[in-house]
Amino acid sequence: MKRTLLTILPLVFALGSVFAGERIPGLIGSEKVIARSPDPAGIYLYTPAIAAGFDGRIVAAIDYGGPGTSALDGPKSDIGDYASGNQVRVLLSDDKGRTWRDSGARLPMMHEILFKAGGRLYMIGHSGRLLISCSEDNGVSWSEPSVLREDGRWHQSCGAVDIHKGTVSLVYEKWISEGHAWPGVGPVLMQADENSDLCNPDNWRFSGMYNPDPDMAACAPMGIPAVPEGTTESAGILETSVVRVYEPGNPFYDPEDRSVVLLMRSAAGYRDLGVMLKGVRKEDGSLSIEKLRLNGREIFFMPIPGGRLKFHICHDPVTGLYWMVHSQITGNMSERRRLALSWSADLLNWTPAGLIAVGPADNASRHYATCMIDGDNLYVVSRSGDLEAKNAHDNNLTTFHVVKNFRRFAK
Repeated sequence: MKRTLLTILPLVFALGSVFAGERIPGLIGSEKVIARSPDPAGIYLYTPAIAAGFDGRIVAAIDYGGPGTSALDGPKSDIGDYASGNQVRVLLSDDKGRTWRDSGARLPMMHEILFKAGGRLYMIGHSGRLLISCSEDNGVSWSEPSVLREDGRWHQSCGAVDIHKGTVSLVYEKWISEGHAWPGVGPVLMQADENSDLCNPDNWRFSGMYNPDPDMAACAPMGIPAVPEGTTESAGILETSVVRVYEPGNPFYDPEDRSVVLLMRSAAGYRDLGVMLKGVRKEDGSLSIEKLRLNGREIFFMPIPGGRLKFHICHDPVTGLYWMVHSQITGNMSERRRLALSWSADLLNWTPAGLIAVGPADNASRHYATCMIDGDNLYVVSRSGDLEAKNAHDNNLTTFHVVKNFRRFAK
């Protein structure tokens, strides 16, 4: 472990300086406000999700949280960012995002992920317990959430989902223990047949939880993590995206088609440092999360632009490239106002494509974004704020961005 990490640390810090210092003139994305908090001081617009519906529809979901959610009509989650719970709302667009309407759906969950499978739309989230809901009318109405797991407490944000050869693969995270300092969670790989009833817990397979604590402890002598002592924050990993490697020349390519790559943010004190693991389906059908190997050695920490905060990855089947929306952190580790786009051919080397959006002040964020590809355009939904936002974390807006002809930025 130590030899492996020492070999990549110079690369980590070199890339960190490149990503943080990049100054690309002009913004590459348009911006539209699609949701606004009725109470910026007490109701915050958190995790945004986006997915392609049917017949050209775009479906977006927004996680409302904060101490003021008790004033919202409709059900709320049992466990939320505050005691009053969270509520997910769903927006629909039938004109490529030019206009949006509220579906009227109100779901008692948080940290939602949207995806399309087997002729339905699904939303997976949690209320402490792991929940899932489906829509059979293209996102208008949603089923009463079904409980997939009720052991322990769950967590996520909107991570990327892989659907390949009829199998849905995604990651949710489980708390290591209630007494663990934040972020005390570990990833759990989930898989199911996309044509099965995904609201039936019997149709899902789960790995065990991967506990990152031993990896963090092994790296401590080398200055990773760099978390100040005496704080309530610990080092950890969270908010995982699941991606598949399709190119045989990639060192992570699996010719047996039984593994996916897991990329996640790292709360380790460095702005462009993330973690990479792999999810594996074994011959007996069971699932596990394991270390990746690169040049014969196990890896854990890897350079990921903006890896200090949540990011989201889309694979483009046209070019074979991976596109990632992420925060561009220029100094302050808590900076969340610059939303950037980067691309990669191998998940190891990332090239900046440009800035999608920049908030007008430190409290006016553009971050925690989710993206999807539609033809020649990249659609992005962002957790955002204006000058009325409480702070950089507790936002009062959700914004929709379009990067037109996005593939030109890889030429």
